[in-house]
Amino acid sequence: MIRVVFAVLLSLASVYGFTQTPTKMKLNAGIVTSQLEETKAFYTSVLNFGVTFENEFYLLMHTPNHQAELSFLLPDHPTQHPLFQKPFDGQGMYITIEVDDVDKEYERITKTGAKIAFALRDESWGDRHFAIVDPNGIGVDIVTYSKQEEK
Repeated sequence: MIRVVFAVLLSLASVYGFTQTPTKMKLNAGIVTSQLEETKAFYTSVLNFGVTFENEFYLLMHTPNHQAELSFLLPDHPTQHPLFQKPFDGQGMYITIEVDDVDKEYERITKTGAKIAFALRDESWGDRHFAIVDPNGIGVDIVTYSKQEEK
């Protein structure tokens, strides 16, 4: 009986498209902020991001390898839906940037004068990381993940 129910549920899921993998899905996190210039300066000088697109109310930035993007939008802009008008309040958000050599990044970023939120450290689960905070209050966790041993 359980097998029959599961088979029916699986069939319904595939009919309604729940099991199909999208051909392309790209995540771009957006932050509503009045600090576009400070944000641009931070991400370009401290994290070596590039500018993908920019106008008077919107800034789209990419990681150095172009694998990920972040966008920043001025609050209360008349061209934007009300959902995208309230500014981020500076709490409750972080991003993680995975790097090949976190020690090297720690040394490089420290030399930029960026304020280190917490120093380079090892976690009990094996990751090594440190954090900085962007001009909007967003925590930026910079990490090298450890390779998990196969069990």
